[in-house]
Amino acid sequence: MARNSGVLARQLLGNRNKLCAALLNHHHKLPSNSFQTLASILTTLSSSHTTPSKSENEYCSAINMVQDKALPALFYFTAVWCGPCRFISPVIGELGEQYPHVTTYKIDIDEEGLANTLGKLNISSVPTFQFFQDGKKVAEIIGADVARLRDTFGKLYK
Repeated sequence: MARNSGVLARQLLGNRNKLCAALLNHHHKLPSNSFQTLASILTTLSSSHTTPSKSENEYCSAINMVQDKALPALFYFTAVWCGPCRFISPVIGELGEQYPHVTTYKIDIDEEGLANTLGKLNISSVPTFQFFQDGKKVAEIIGADVARLRDTFGKLYK
């Protein structure tokens, strides 16, 4: 498995413009029980501009900073088991590179201690994307809509 992971990493790094194609090509070569590891590798590779929020305190700290300093930010609500989340993860990484002034906060809805926060925010589906500009939430996308995600980034953060 470690050998396959190394091959995938080289394929993804060598094909940064075609991450999905490299992933699909490599996925067909892996045993079916290795997809969990594959998803975590993909998330790691695409998250250089992503800050994980693993608790209610981390989320509250991040949202307060974004609001107080009027920072551009994306809050990305996801789950490890979510297929559409894994699909869109490379796109988030790409947009993070394209818009380095926008901080992406990744919130795994299955982390302990986030239930109250998720309830208050009415997060009922993943992936959910909340866009902040000038300290205010200005847009929200529910689902893995790549075109809409790119369009919203372009309109808000150019």
